Amino acid sequence: MEFDEYQRKTKETAIYPRDNPMTALSYATLGLVGEAGEIANKVKKIIRDQSGDINQEVKDKLGKELGDVLWYVSALATELEVSLNSVASDNIDKLLSRKERGTLKGSGDNR
Repeated sequence: MEFDEYQRKTKETAIYPRDNPMTALSYATLGLVGEAGEIANKVKKIIRDQSGDINQEVKDKLGKELGDVLWYVSALATELEVSLNSVASDNIDKLLSRKERGTLKGSGDNR
């Protein structure tokens, strides 16, 4: 599936309030942070409870959580009126450029 197709389907399955742009943007952002936090919490518990050992069942559960993260990234892109394909393409182009210039390490958006 292409990112833009996924984004269209995300919009079809979005049931959050969209009458106010800031409310919709906030909802998508908070959803993204919440889902990313769920992944972080699961990984924390793998370290704490399983000595960092990850089996296939745990990988599958984390994969499902990644799907939720992707859904909210897509919803956020929709609220910002940007194409998810463009977000992905622009990001990898930026990172490849940094790699070519030897600036992958460091800080700042404009390296």
